[in-house]
Amino acid sequence: MSYLNFLLLYLVLPIIIMAFTLPRPLAGRGTSRTRWAIGAICLIAFVYTTPWDNYLVYREVWWYGPERVLGTIYYVPYEEYAFFILQPILTGLLYYHVLGRRPDWADQPLPAWVTPAQIVGALVYAALTAWGVWLLMAGDDSGLYMGLILSWACPVLLGIWIYGGSVIWGLVRGPVAITIGISTAYLWVADWFAISDGIWEISAVYTFGINPFGLPIEEATFFLVTNILVVKGCTLFLAGDLISAQSWVSGDQSKERVGQM
Repeated sequence: MSYLNFLLLYLVLPIIIMAFTLPRPLAGRGTSRTRWAIGAICLIAFVYTTPWDNYLVYREVWWYGPERVLGTIYYVPYEEYAFFILQPILTGLLYYHVLGRRPDWADQPLPAWVTPAQIVGALVYAALTAWGVWLLMAGDDSGLYMGLILSWACPVLLGIWIYGGSVIWGLVRGPVAITIGISTAYLWVADWFAISDGIWEISAVYTFGINPFGLPIEEATFFLVTNILVVKGCTLFLAGDLISAQSWVSGDQSKERVGQM
């Protein structure tokens, strides 16, 4: 199978299905933020991922079958650039479907500025960032791919969690977990197929050699953290009016602000 056909089957087709079956209003809200949130995430993902992924291919952490792609820009196939955009659309639309089943999510009382969940999450992301940097600095080839993933994604996740972790945990942790779980499992299967079919290959030198169910642990981690980035990023866009500086209060003041929306 070509990389283009892979995209059409595993990403474009489900995107079309979800786009035509979206609940109205979108995500239970239908505001202007809902309409441009996914597009904004796509733009951010494309800009942030392009140099990182080019470096991966340059270092031969992963590579593709030349006969499977239409061409390349720098080191990366055209289809890979499309993947940067299609994955956020796929995961974002799924998130809208899940949120559409809970249209009252934005009507809940706002949590406090600092919560135990926010502290724990920040510590976890900080530790993963530190581990990623350590893997890169240690000079062990087997840790290169994992180090690049963690040091690239986890600082952003740390910032998102510090800024909006209380809102994410307090208002939509259920829809967030469901969306991340479903989208990640789906893309694990798709990635396993692509590797098995030779559409792309992952270096044995720059990975730990841990391959649960035939999928390198680094690839599994990549799709997990990227889906977390998409879903939590969308949440911050959708809940922007709830996480302004004036909103980070608890108790009656928080309830009063929600009641004014």
